[in-house]
This record gives sequence, C-alpha cells and structure tokens, in this order.
Amino acid sequence: MAIVNGYCTLAQAKAALRITDNTDDSLLESAIESASRRVDGHCGRWFYKTAATPVAVYPLNLYTLVFPDDVSSTTNLSIAIDTTGDGTYDTTLTLNTDYIVYPTDANLRGYPYHQAVMTSGETFPLYVTPSFPTAQVTAEWGWAAVPSDVTQACILLTIRQFARLNAALGVVGFADMAIAVRAVDPDVRDLLAPYVVMGIA
Repeated sequence: MAIVNGYCTLAQAKAALRITDNTDDSLLESAIESASRRVDGHCGRWFYKTAATPVAVYPLNLYTLVFPDDVSSTTNLSIAIDTTGDGTYDTTLTLNTDYIVYPTDANLRGYPYHQAVMTSGETFPLYVTPSFPTAQVTAEWGWAAVPSDVTQACILLTIRQFARLNAALGVVGFADMAIAVRAVDPDVRDLLAPYVVMGIA
C-alpha cells in the first residue's frame, strides 16, 4: 500500500527496526499511516499540507481573525470578506496591505500561521442578527514540512505498533516473565508535547 500523509518513510522505519528485507513492507506501511494519524489525534492538528481549500470563518473581533487550523504558508493564502451581509464574500483583502499574519516569525521557525490582524484601519464585518461567518480563508492548511520531533515520534509509534502484532493481548513474554505494554510511551509524549494544541474546557 502507499503511505498517505505519513510522518516517516518506510526506509526510516526499516532502518530503526534493522530490517533489510521486504517481507513486512505492507505491515510497516500500515503501521506508519496509523501512527501518523495517532500523532494527529494526540496533537489536535496535522503536519502535512493540504491543497488550497476555502473555509468560512467567524472573525474574533473587528480586527482579528483566528484561523480554524494551521495555515502552512502565505503561498495561496487568500482572505475574502462579506461586506454587505448577503452571504457573498465580495471583497478580497491584500496581504501586508489590509492585514498581516501572525506569528510574524513563522517562516523563520518553520511554524504555521495562526491568525490575521487588520491594518490601516480596515475591519472585519460583524453581523449579529443573526451571526454568521463573514470571512472566507483559502489556504494550504497544515504544516509546510514535518518537524523532526514528529518524525521521530512517528518512528517510535510505528515500531511499537509493528511489535504489538506479536503481543495481541498487550503482554510480552520473556522466558518465565511477562511485561505489560504501557498505554503511553513517555518518549513519544515528550517529543510531541510542544506541538499539542491546548483546548479550553
């Protein structure tokens, strides 16, 4: 099978497992894809880049628009607003003229953008009777490149899932001993900790 939006390659996983043959390639590819989606679920975001896709968004206030997901780059980024309240996004804003994106150093750090802030006195339209999304963001969502920590976490999860096939009940036996598989790998948790989106309860 082909790996879809995997955070490590088959070669990387095989190197970590010291596997040189192709016998288990299909099982490993499945484990890589599954591990990658587990990373997504743990972090509350994804680290691959989508095609440019429009999403309707509610502005936070007159000057701030928080993106619903990570925006990988300003390439193909477009923000349009509904200035008349008729559900049509009739005005396209210009980056660095009408608005800027934050964090301003995202491209230096390899991080995505999280919000747009109006400049030059421009404002986002707000309609409250009834409220509806007055902005439309078209962007390549996600991350421009997979962080090395995420790749390493994916490799460890892949190894774990691959080895788990030999411990179907979650218990690994060694001679006359048995070791229960831990629910959370602390190394994976620590590698992914900086990338977890914090929610508000």
